[in-house]
Amino acid sequence: MNTDLDHLPEGKRRELAHVVDVLREHFAFATARRTQVRTRGGQLLKIILFGSYARGDWIEDPVGRYFSDYDLLVVVNREEFTDIADYWEKAEAQLLEELSAGQILRTPVSLIYHDIDDVNEKLRLGRYFFMDILREGIVLFDEPGSAFVEPQPLSPEQALQETRDYYEEWFESAEDFLESATDALGKGKGKLAAFLLHQATERFYHCLFLVRTLYSPKTHNLNRLRDMAEQLEPSLKAVWPRDTRVQKRCYSLLRDAYVKARYSRSYRITGEELEWISERISVLQTLVREACEQRIETLATAA
Repeated sequence: MNTDLDHLPEGKRRELAHVVDVLREHFAFATARRTQVRTRGGQLLKIILFGSYARGDWIEDPVGRYFSDYDLLVVVNREEFTDIADYWEKAEAQLLEELSAGQILRTPVSLIYHDIDDVNEKLRLGRYFFMDILREGIVLFDEPGSAFVEPQPLSPEQALQETRDYYEEWFESAEDFLESATDALGKGKGKLAAFLLHQATERFYHCLFLVRTLYSPKTHNLNRLRDMAEQLEPSLKAVWPRDTRVQKRCYSLLRDAYVKARYSRSYRITGEELEWISERISVLQTLVREACEQRIETLATAA
């Protein structure tokens, strides 16, 4: 794999080196304190830059307030070490604090965690997302003796069938949650409606990922899903306007609904806010349908 960062400005290279140091230090600290047999022997095997900063087409738009993230795949030796709460939460918190301070780090960082057996299995299954990382990614850290397997591309017929199956399952599931949210809103159950709208949004995003890449990140973090989806399909940037305080508040209420709408007594959302969110999710629904059907048509032609 490629290790060349010469296409990046010196400041970006310094930031990435710092991010790698933070991840390594926090993981070493988190694993050193483990005494149970199943949590011993944690190894950080690879940190790989992928996405726009690896390709060279990142965006920094202060006027439109859009900035590309550093997309990083973190690979460890066993699945248990992918647990964010146990091993990565403090590293992510430090990076977020440093981003807010704007001194050491000025570029957002988006992290996904997988164990090497999982990555190799996805390569054997021809998952585009991981095959693209092997082709376009840049290795920032590499533990010797942790090579990936050779990818096994799907046939056009296999790719078409898997893509159709994912589309039918996930798009229908997202629409079911959207319909349930409408019912809850009609009954005046605002918190329930907010949670169901979050689930509909999350599933539309997962549908897009699965149709386009046969992979979807294992997260409920709506910011991460939104940012990754907008990189994959730039037309989705129109879904969530960020121009006014009302728009930002509505999106924040949706983002927080996965936890707070279920468990927090202080969570409040109005009927008007729910209506606005529902309208934006309808836009998301239309754009995801168009993108997915276009992908399926392309695969059908190839098959």
